[in-house]
Amino acid sequence: MAVESSAVLAAKAVLASIDLSGYDAEQSRLMDERCILVDEEDNAIGAMDKKTCHLMENINKGLLHRAFSAFIFRPSDGRLLLQQRASEKITFPDLWTNTCCSHPLDDFEEEKVEKDQLGVRVAASRKLEHELGIPQDQTPVDEFQYLTRIHYLAPSNGMWGEHEVDYILFLTADVTVNPNENEIRDHRYVSKEELQAMFDDPANSFTPWFKLIARDFLFGWWDQLLEKRGADGKIFAKSLAGAADGSKVIKMV
Repeated sequence: MAVESSAVLAAKAVLASIDLSGYDAEQSRLMDERCILVDEEDNAIGAMDKKTCHLMENINKGLLHRAFSAFIFRPSDGRLLLQQRASEKITFPDLWTNTCCSHPLDDFEEEKVEKDQLGVRVAASRKLEHELGIPQDQTPVDEFQYLTRIHYLAPSNGMWGEHEVDYILFLTADVTVNPNENEIRDHRYVSKEELQAMFDDPANSFTPWFKLIARDFLFGWWDQLLEKRGADGKIFAKSLAGAADGSKVIKMV
């Protein structure tokens, strides 16, 4: 008999829970949303609420879920839109990160569709509107360029953390930002050089997945975007098609 992976075993286990009454009411409500559980190869194996998925006690058993990290670049100058997570966030509050990081949900049938990464694309458009107030007609799902998936694990504090298969999506678009203050404390557009200066400044703190993606992938792909400017001088995310092997999960654990 084949040995089941830790992610599969964890999905079948009796998992820990916690009372969220001491946290922000809206963020606590969102913890009831159901993430898509996956194994280490990103095969869907069930669903579980966000609260259960993000408790380190369960993560340490191997519980793993699907996520996305979206990066929006301004076409005219190639600057990247960053956000600083709100203080109200239960996991990784006040940290700088990429444009939007969240989860496709088992609650929505379309977000479970795996063909051409449709589910994560739909989720990215939905969450960009929820967090940054960007109208969904400015983030068409077919304009996202999928690059690859990473499997990583990162604690937030003693109780909370992340353990995800994270889809990396790039989008080039001029967008209208109207932040949800319960989600986002600050936002800014940065050049490559400005982002590197932010990383070098010890006064700034960043989410672990953003640091991993930046360390191993982001700056190289950003260079390619800038090198492939069109005749109009604008960058286009779709120019990165084939820049990475998106067929496999890159393990960073």
